[in-house]
Amino acid sequence: MKRIFLFVLDSCGIGAMPDAESFGDVNVNTLASCATSPLLNIPNMRKLGLGNIDGVTCLGKESAPTGAYARLREASMGKDTTIGHWEIAGLISPDPLPTYPEGFPEEVLQPFREATGRGTLANAPWSGTAVIDAYGDEHVRTGDLIVYTSADSVFQIAAHEEVVPLDDLYAYCRIARRILQGRHGVGRVIARPFVGTSGKYTRTANRHDFSLEPPTQTLLDALVEAGLDSIGVGKIYDIFAGRGTTEHVYNQSNTNGMEHAMRYAEKDFHGLCFVNLVDFDMLYGHRRDIDGYAKALNEFDAWLPGFMEKLGEEDLVMITADHGCDPAYSATTDHTREYVPLLIGGKKVKPVNLSTRASFADIAATVAELLGISYTCPGKSFAKEIL
Repeated sequence: MKRIFLFVLDSCGIGAMPDAESFGDVNVNTLASCATSPLLNIPNMRKLGLGNIDGVTCLGKESAPTGAYARLREASMGKDTTIGHWEIAGLISPDPLPTYPEGFPEEVLQPFREATGRGTLANAPWSGTAVIDAYGDEHVRTGDLIVYTSADSVFQIAAHEEVVPLDDLYAYCRIARRILQGRHGVGRVIARPFVGTSGKYTRTANRHDFSLEPPTQTLLDALVEAGLDSIGVGKIYDIFAGRGTTEHVYNQSNTNGMEHAMRYAEKDFHGLCFVNLVDFDMLYGHRRDIDGYAKALNEFDAWLPGFMEKLGEEDLVMITADHGCDPAYSATTDHTREYVPLLIGGKKVKPVNLSTRASFADIAATVAELLGISYTCPGKSFAKEIL
């Protein structure tokens, strides 16, 4: 193949994995929850085979699906963005990244305060919107940074753009990233800028992620070493700590990410275009907005046929997810431990049920084989089964 477009519908899980309860998740199913919305209308992904995937009972079956399809199990011990994407790119993480349900210890915060010259506020797991409502006024008055986490392995810094300029906020995140290594090596340090006035604070689109560097070679590294194109759209560049991409562009929204993908479909390149669409997770999953999540799926689904018209004979598209974030799950507002879907379409792709796969890393092994590069990972390629 010449070009592969890999879309991650961030958090679009399709049902609890057998070990979900050990992650605090009971009877979770992101897609099934979206299917309870009367607004859900995704005929194009259904036609590819979404409803035919093992364990998916909420959509109905297609009698003649046009794509290849599978259910993917997460072999890594996590349910977060970093670990999920790393596994898609061939790296399985046997140990979970550290989390801080009681907030960060002084051995982390003291050097951070000393290096930034600013105090810290909050230091506990918080909703990103609630924490700026609770601490925004004090931050504006004192200049202290709002530092918080979630159930995920993240160190988040919220600051008002008129109090802490973006360049300064990003510099503070880089300081935190240098401190948070080893046993405190969280998956991501995240800049969370906001604007507005007391009682009316809103987060901006200037979020930036500073990820832990992958500990071993990923598919993206192998693509670059082979001299192929490795294009990151959305958070991809950040998730892999800037490693393994030959070109990248950030998204302002899902819509903007799809616009970027369409432009790349109109370009001549040889390799992988890896696209993350984060609104599913950030705007609808965590906020437990079922109808919003359903409408976002509708938007992607309606856009998909026009995109696929741009694909040539030697191109294919893969659509998957990195974890779940069930918008109907009331026990928490965090990610959920779920299987994820895989849909594959293209002129040379034959309809086939690839069943339940042992790892997201099967994607990496398959992409490597399809693009003809040498890359060894724990995944098992299904390239010969889909062509």
